[in-house]
Amino acid sequence: MAEHEIEDLPGVGPTTADKLREAGYCTIEGIATASRSDLVEAAEIGESTAKKMIKAAREMADIGGFKTGTAVLEERKEVRKLKTLVDEFDDLMGGGLETKSISEVYGEFGSGKSQISHQMAVNVQLPEDVGGLGGSCLYIDTENTFRPERIEQMVNGLELDIEIPPVSEFLEHIHVAKGYTSDHQMLLIDSARELASELKDSEKPVRLIIVDSLTAHFRAEYSGRGTLSLRQQKLNKHMYDLAKLAEEYNAVVLVTNQVMSNPAVFFGDPTKPIGGNIVGHASKFRLYLRKSKGSKRVAKLVDSPNLPDGEAAFLVESAGLKSI
Repeated sequence: MAEHEIEDLPGVGPTTADKLREAGYCTIEGIATASRSDLVEAAEIGESTAKKMIKAAREMADIGGFKTGTAVLEERKEVRKLKTLVDEFDDLMGGGLETKSISEVYGEFGSGKSQISHQMAVNVQLPEDVGGLGGSCLYIDTENTFRPERIEQMVNGLELDIEIPPVSEFLEHIHVAKGYTSDHQMLLIDSARELASELKDSEKPVRLIIVDSLTAHFRAEYSGRGTLSLRQQKLNKHMYDLAKLAEEYNAVVLVTNQVMSNPAVFFGDPTKPIGGNIVGHASKFRLYLRKSKGSKRVAKLVDSPNLPDGEAAFLVESAGLKSI
């Protein structure tokens, strides 16, 4: 497919193009998968103009029509796997975390959610032949959990038969933004799209987007049944934007999620993730983490479109995630 700029679309002059880029619509694919109302608001254009732009973008990007199963299978060959480098965990995930999909990790505090996030931020920068994706990481930190010192420990703990770059190089390719409110968190997705577009043709294109944690601000700001509907609408939009980013840049989206306890459950585990069906349907892979003895953690694959449910145990050590 020939490379197109957004100025090639009908009705998009230099001024409109600048407004679209400022709003995070930097590619033809981004406009092709946008809603009419979003473009009207972003570029200050009419409904009919937005409709024409989306139609033309879908034709240029070959998005929106029916495809045969064979064509879809060919597209699936673009999907890559990001390994944790813990064999049991990677086997559970069918080879690792999948690009073009949202993977959700939920569990109680101390269950290892942020540890997995830090490890993936390191591993994504490794070459593909050792389980990485040779790319950079965008890290949206909503609970002030990102620690560069932890990245240093994990880089020093890598056990690979390749020359490991210095820690400073790993840190250079992790782009961290703190989200202070749910609205700010959602706006950061636009910034993520701009940065991903800038790095698209670099040596380290964006291959991993982390949101740690997805629901903390939503949970704090929208408490009570009266605000539930608005919270779910915003969460739905947030997950939709993340899914578009994953698809557009062939990246892994990893979100961590908090849990709550259901007092009505008398048998079995009463914990369940925040966000309800909205988050559940948007996440292609759902992993439940729980603490075990000492540094041992157990990951349970709760939902997947193509993998069987199962469990994998691993260790969280100062050197990172390790096999038992």
